[in-house]
Amino acid sequence: MNSTITETRETREIHLASRPEGMPTAENFALVNNPLAPLADGQVLIKNLWMSVDPYMRGRMVDRKSYVPPFALNQVLEGGAIGEVIASKNSDFPVGTKVSSMLGWREHAVTDTAGLTALPQTELDSSHFLGVLGMPGMTAWTGLTRIADLKAGETLFVSAASGAVGSVACQIGKLMGARVIASVGSDEKAELLRSYGVDAIINYKTCGNLTQALTKAAPEGIDVYFENVGGEHLAAALSNMKDHGRIAVCGMISQYNDTAPTPGPDNLALIVMRKLKLEGFIVSEHWAHYPEFAAKMAQWLAEGKIKAEQTIYQGLEQAPDAFIGLFEGKNRGKMLVKLA
Repeated sequence: MNSTITETRETREIHLASRPEGMPTAENFALVNNPLAPLADGQVLIKNLWMSVDPYMRGRMVDRKSYVPPFALNQVLEGGAIGEVIASKNSDFPVGTKVSSMLGWREHAVTDTAGLTALPQTELDSSHFLGVLGMPGMTAWTGLTRIADLKAGETLFVSAASGAVGSVACQIGKLMGARVIASVGSDEKAELLRSYGVDAIINYKTCGNLTQALTKAAPEGIDVYFENVGGEHLAAALSNMKDHGRIAVCGMISQYNDTAPTPGPDNLALIVMRKLKLEGFIVSEHWAHYPEFAAKMAQWLAEGKIKAEQTIYQGLEQAPDAFIGLFEGKNRGKMLVKLA
């Protein structure tokens, strides 16, 4: 077995100190020092290099039944991470192996290898396996190709279009030959999407009536809507969908911090009248198709056809601020925390 001597005996972790009510605050999190267990046979010690924060984590901070269990109070949080094996008692993961895991929100982890994936040798920065080559990129690709069946020549509308998923969806949409319309919350983010070749961009904070702005941007209607936001965005999209349009529902970030039920759009009858297909999806259920996605994305990245925008916070202690920043619109592309 491959192993190395390390002086690492404890690690820093972020725990969920209390369950947020509404927008999360720094007080909902705690930075904790915890001892590391000795390595048992078959285990490895990982030093995390990067960790991800993602909007779906907000739902796990609520004590309710969902597609994944809620986070436990006063326990380390979890999420996507990229790390390096620095001690090993498992010959399949020797020292120096770069791995992806769900062992984020901590600087080190002692673990068996069931939940680890060794990263392939590549010239790309390993952080991209948390972004365009990871769950966000896979979500964008899955929503467009497997859920909405986007075709060349169609009109695609993407909400939260400068975020980790939306920015990739816009670019994939262009590569698939669609006319792409994007919604963002600032002129700076609009400029980013213009650099990606997006055809029309709406700043939903300054456009006035969003439904009317979308009608102006897509006078012939929308074939596919990639839904990240919900609320007013869904209502506007429904009003502008063509007959037999398709809506891939990835998330509804506008509602994640609501403390009371949010009224739904008042035009849901259009789903029937226009014979629309509206389908929610969780990307983990489509992970068997990851190799196909990864091969395409790696090629697009190598050819410069996909740009990988990142917003990076430095240090584990900044992870709560990075997470809260997702709901304040502070990220362009993938929000990451650099740990080492």
